[in-house]
Amino acid sequence: MPERPAGPVVTIFRSRLRPDTAGDYQGLADRMLELASAQPGFVDFAHFSAGDGERVSIITFDSPESHERWRDHPEHREAQRLGRERYYAEYSIRVCRVESERDGQADPTARPG
Repeated sequence: MPERPAGPVVTIFRSRLRPDTAGDYQGLADRMLELASAQPGFVDFAHFSAGDGERVSIITFDSPESHERWRDHPEHREAQRLGRERYYAEYSIRVCRVESERDGQADPTARPG
């Protein structure tokens, strides 16, 4: 069976900031988004915050190689270190390969129920 070409890679980053550094963090986060979005293979980024302080960022790159280049970028590595040492009370990272995807759009003329 021929090997299937690698598809997009999605990273799901969940975190909670330390209360004493939350205001300090935004500049670093903005810089990382600026840097990531300039990387070859960047697809998209989304960020969500919950009322209880949990934050979720979802970033997509078009291939494992482009994801690895971003993961290993020197400025990103430094931001990772700062996050662990200074900003995050807790975090988890899940890196996922996309097996399949479908996009759609709701019919604006459809009535619910």
